[in-house]
Amino acid sequence: MSSFTEIPILDLSLARSPDTKPQFLESLRHALLEVGFLYIKNTGIEDELVKDAIEQGKAFFDLPMEAKLEIEMKNGAPSLPGLQQTGKRNVIGTFYASCESIHQLSIFSNISRTKFATDWREQIDLSTNHPLRTPDQPLYWNLLAPNQWPDFNLLPHFRPVYEKYMIQMGEVSMFFMCLVAEAIGLPPDAFDRFFDTSQQHKLKIIKYPDLAELGTAAEGKTEAQGVGPHKDSMLTSYLLQATEHRGLQAQNTAGQWIDCPPIAGTLVVAIGQGLEALTQGVCASTTHRVLSPAPGTGPRFSIPFFQGVSYDATFESMAVPEEVIALKAHLTDQNGGGKDDVEFTFTKGKYKHLGEATLMNRIKSHPDVGKRWFPDLLKQLQSQQAQEESALHNTAHGDPTP
Repeated sequence: MSSFTEIPILDLSLARSPDTKPQFLESLRHALLEVGFLYIKNTGIEDELVKDAIEQGKAFFDLPMEAKLEIEMKNGAPSLPGLQQTGKRNVIGTFYASCESIHQLSIFSNISRTKFATDWREQIDLSTNHPLRTPDQPLYWNLLAPNQWPDFNLLPHFRPVYEKYMIQMGEVSMFFMCLVAEAIGLPPDAFDRFFDTSQQHKLKIIKYPDLAELGTAAEGKTEAQGVGPHKDSMLTSYLLQATEHRGLQAQNTAGQWIDCPPIAGTLVVAIGQGLEALTQGVCASTTHRVLSPAPGTGPRFSIPFFQGVSYDATFESMAVPEEVIALKAHLTDQNGGGKDDVEFTFTKGKYKHLGEATLMNRIKSHPDVGKRWFPDLLKQLQSQQAQEESALHNTAHGDPTP
């Protein structure tokens, strides 16, 4: 057996019939244990709603810049909603998880970074609405927040379309998690304790400009990263590829990049680090990236939905059956192991709650906003960053660690 060379396609309608559900769960188990990336089709999302979401998403990026700046992140509250302006998004450290942005627009000329390289994209982040945190609630409840929406007079259908889309996607994601549980030998409600009654989910609408628009084609460059190698952080994410551009790639255990081309009527599901942690490594969280479109092909658009998890949840492992854990270990060994240098978000013992880890990672990804709303936490992260860089420098030059 070798590393995966293609991304499996699963028909979600099979999971809704008692006659075909066992077949679906077997295919899902393979995807979870050996790939960590998959397509699902026949999702149950209304076709017209998908069409409207794509149309409204593209229309947002055609708005005048002044209209976008009205929802700039720095104009929001400590809950971190809104737009992020040019040059303001510089990730502290080496890790940026794609689901860790906070209600924002990030202009493609921003210097957002993954693995110390520039990410070229423009985006707006949304979430299911929640009230602002009150002073008596945990600091990480700042992650729950109402959205900043584009001007209704400019885009009257944007908000209703995306509120409806997030509701339907939330239902799909919760159903899928029941199937994940069953596929690895757990009861279908095994993950319920990790969700709030009114669970927050997040969504991005992303534009990846082509190399000609970026100006890199004129410099003779043939490749740029829309977003560099990373893993999503929570449980599951669901990507709607809104144009025909290739560019999304998943990395197998041999280090090869496998294309995930757009397939009409599907969503691409990525397993997050949170799910890997909760299942003792049984469900694989796979490194992936997005390459910028080739010159002259126009921008690539995508709409990823990120299933939320209760920020009050603690770092517990699930009681995954021993035979499943053993099978995972066997498959990993047969596949040659597999190692990457993407930092693992949910290191047990570092934080008590998922919300604490998530808040720190978001400040790490958005230091300009962290400076305004969470200066003490930002200083703590910067100090850790300096220590890590010093240790790396000493190791590279053979110097003793201070």
